[in-house]
Amino acid sequence: MRATSPTGEPRQLLELLQQRVAACTLCDELAGFRTQTVFGVGNSQARLCFLGEAPGRDEDRLGEPFVGRAGKLLTDIIQKGMQLKREDVYILNVLKCRPPGNRNPTPAEAASCRPFLERQLEIIQPEFICCLGSVAAQNLLQTRESIGRLRGTVHQFRGIKVVATYHPAYLLRNPAAKKDTWEDIQLLMQEMGATNGGTL
Repeated sequence: MRATSPTGEPRQLLELLQQRVAACTLCDELAGFRTQTVFGVGNSQARLCFLGEAPGRDEDRLGEPFVGRAGKLLTDIIQKGMQLKREDVYILNVLKCRPPGNRNPTPAEAASCRPFLERQLEIIQPEFICCLGSVAAQNLLQTRESIGRLRGTVHQFRGIKVVATYHPAYLLRNPAAKKDTWEDIQLLMQEMGATNGGTL
């Protein structure tokens, strides 16, 4: 049962948080390098969130997570695989700023951004999170386990069920791994109570 917040509607709360994120300068390098922050997009009361690691060049330019080729593949996973609409889920990243050269987030950067991530999840109150790639899964679950060990199992984060799978960018480089990701998505759908799915 979704609790109602006495301090405002989820969409309004997310907009206020987005303003705080846009003004953040905790990470000097990222704040100086970014074109804009990339907060998140989707249904403010989504049952399912997709969590990535950090914005890339296209995301930094457009201000939206998962655009470009990797974003198109994620959309295919959501729409063709899960038979959902992209706007029905919520998509966000561990970091809200693009790291130079698309490098992985540093532990300090992830720690600085974590209160924003946790507050987003508190507002949205999803029942499920799908972590895309090892950086997202390791940061959310606070583990050093590899994505190979994390996938195939349902984890927990503050009462939210978490499934980890490969990042869409990895799938573009390694198409054979799509079979494994489809298994992960089927596990996720099973947990969500979905009876029908498509294909990847």
